[in-house]
Amino acid sequence: MVTILLYFLFFFYTLHLLIHHLLCKIQNRPPSPFPTLPFLGHLHLLKPPLHRSLAKISHKYGPILLLRFGSRPVLLISSPSAALQCFSQNDIVFANRPRLLAGKYLGYDFSVVVWASYGDHWRNLRRISSLHLLSSSNLQSLSSVRADEVHSLILRLRKNPNQVVNVRTLLFEFMLNVMMRMIGGKRYFDDNRTHTEESLNFQEIVTETFKLAGANNLVDYLPILKWTGISRKIEKRYINLRKKRDKLIQNLIEEHRKEKQKAMSKNKPPLKKTTMIEMMLSLQESDPDYYTDEIIIGQMMVMLSAGTDTSVGTMEWAMSLLLNHPDVLGKAKEEMDEIIGKKRHIEESDLEKLPYLQCVIKETMRMYPVGPLLVPHESSADCTVGGYHIPGGTMLMVNAWAIHNDAGLWEEAAVFKPERFLGAGAEGDGIGLKYMVFGAGRRGCPGEGLAMRVVGLVLGSLIQCFEWERIGEEMVDMGEGTGLTMPKACPLQAKCRPRPILHYVM
Repeated sequence: MVTILLYFLFFFYTLHLLIHHLLCKIQNRPPSPFPTLPFLGHLHLLKPPLHRSLAKISHKYGPILLLRFGSRPVLLISSPSAALQCFSQNDIVFANRPRLLAGKYLGYDFSVVVWASYGDHWRNLRRISSLHLLSSSNLQSLSSVRADEVHSLILRLRKNPNQVVNVRTLLFEFMLNVMMRMIGGKRYFDDNRTHTEESLNFQEIVTETFKLAGANNLVDYLPILKWTGISRKIEKRYINLRKKRDKLIQNLIEEHRKEKQKAMSKNKPPLKKTTMIEMMLSLQESDPDYYTDEIIIGQMMVMLSAGTDTSVGTMEWAMSLLLNHPDVLGKAKEEMDEIIGKKRHIEESDLEKLPYLQCVIKETMRMYPVGPLLVPHESSADCTVGGYHIPGGTMLMVNAWAIHNDAGLWEEAAVFKPERFLGAGAEGDGIGLKYMVFGAGRRGCPGEGLAMRVVGLVLGSLIQCFEWERIGEEMVDMGEGTGLTMPKACPLQAKCRPRPILHYVM
């Protein structure tokens, strides 16, 4: 009896594979790795880190693939020309987001700018981000905040010369201070490193957000798990994290409201809108039914999450590469000494005059993009990519890491070579989307201006003010950890000592 049952199962499985193969041929769908397992699809092929696992699959089967993650069809793109098709002629079709648990709980039921479906609501939130919160004028008005925090960072390093520095921790606390001062006018980490319970909770919230926000929860792909304890456990983590996030930003909102009411009671002029929360509260006054506290909290958490771990990761990878390539570090130092001089500190306005420093940052982002897989999109209708028919409701995953490190697209792709971005006709220019650190299309990241300002100013300051060296003879470990933003497996530790210019800077 058991043998007969096994034969029947084998027969129906073989029939399923045959029908699936014929339908793909008839409907002109992209190639798909064999076999596609029942229920699991191609999930059995995935191993951490996900971007490398997917890159191996693409290398074997092709740059345009149709995978199945459980019940969800997934279009995997590892070609710059195919990526360009997705984000140009098919940009509107792929402007939606898949309905993942992260969007439901951390995206306030898909209402924040990252997770909202394409439409009027998303366009309005995007307009607020681009024209108000992250506009050039607003970033310029908050430049003193960034300069002040960089000064504090330098002062903190100066107090402990020749000691081993945990670079990631240092940069993480710096970046949290920058973002929270821009968002709410409040810093959480002081220079003497006395961490309050509030600051530790704050750091925990940001770290947990990135752990849960990735598109790697099995519940998103295997609906049957919704009826098991696995789903309830994951959803409970999301709910608890959301409560912590809500409390954090709501407290800041209430503080700003109290300050405004206090000023009004004393007949003082309205407070100048210098923080992002103040800007959102002014919009709330004009339309309280639309700009609810939940919308404000969601928008601020997007700014905080997207602006913190990504910039920290880029700076940590950059410093690791520079320590392993002292010749490049020397060139960046010489450029700053020559252009800025040795008697004043680098400023944001200097960044455009430092092409080699910009090349170091670009090359770091090429080799170690903090978004190795772009935030997933979803097709709202049938479309064509690379000559293949893509059905509506297909999740789009673009492997930016695979494209950035493709030896067929980049000369010596595995070599750290900032010069490839130098001058006209640089290697970074080319057909399609060879380089897309900040995504592409209408849902590309609007925070590029802020990220390049912060990363450039911090890296420039660390190079200009200190001599850096590895803590031993061994090269810095460049292993990749797991997570949404591709952190280093081993957090960077290094030694630094002040350069003479620090006397003038301080």
